[in-house]
Amino acid sequence: MATIETTYLGELRTEATHVYSGNKTITDAPLDNKGKAESFSPTDLLTASLGSCMMTIMGIAAREHGINIDGTTCSLTKVMASDPRRVSEIQVVLNFPKGNYTEKEKAILERSALTCPVAKSLHPDLVQNVTFNY
Repeated sequence: MATIETTYLGELRTEATHVYSGNKTITDAPLDNKGKAESFSPTDLLTASLGSCMMTIMGIAAREHGINIDGTTCSLTKVMASDPRRVSEIQVVLNFPKGNYTEKEKAILERSALTCPVAKSLHPDLVQNVTFNY
């Protein structure tokens, strides 16, 4: 059984439905690729997936080790390349709430982020530039 069902709506727009929950996400082509940029583009979702995955896996590790990362934010910037058109780099800036994180806790969090399933699924040519601000 599929986990996502996607429909092309026309005008360079799709609607993806998460089968289990019924939640829906719209994508739209970006302005620089003949779209209207009225929603996330597919490459925006790729970029967002990396940040969300990193924070989720860090959250699991934080829970297991008694580290509070509630309120952590992630800013993401995608860099596009051409010929072929693709995401060539994702810049990730993770900002943690002010706290006194030990070196061990930082190592746990950073290892978790850098080994999340999305990070490990992306092509090795895609640069993942990750900054951790504590």
